[in-house]
Amino acid sequence: MSNDALVHPLSDQLVETIARRFRILAEPMRIKLLDRMRDGGVTVCELVAATGSSQQNVSKHLRVLLDAGFVAREQDGNFARYSIADETVFDLCEQVCGGLRERLAELDAVLEQGVAR
Repeated sequence: MSNDALVHPLSDQLVETIARRFRILAEPMRIKLLDRMRDGGVTVCELVAATGSSQQNVSKHLRVLLDAGFVAREQDGNFARYSIADETVFDLCEQVCGGLRERLAELDAVLEQGVAR
C-alpha cells in the first residue's frame, strides 16, 4: 500500500499497528542486528560475535524481529540463518539518518554563528 492510498485521519487500529512497529525498532540492539543483516543472511553465532552480546539476548531480539516480519529464518544445516524480510526497514533508517544529518547541519550553523560573534 502506498502512502497515497492511506485514508486520513488514520484509523485507531492502523495507528496502533504503526506505533507497534516503531516500538519494535526503538530498541538499539534490534537496529544493530538489522544493520548486520544488510549484506545477507547471518547465523546467531555470527551476530553474537559481531555485537558482543550474549546468545540469549541476540535470540530474544531476533524472535521479536521475526514475529514482526522484519526478518526471516531458514535452516542452514545445524544453524538457523536470519535475513531481512522487509527491506523497507532500511528506507526508514535512511530517512531517520537523513533527518539527523539535517538537524546536525542546522546546529553546526547556529554554533558557527555564535563563535563568529
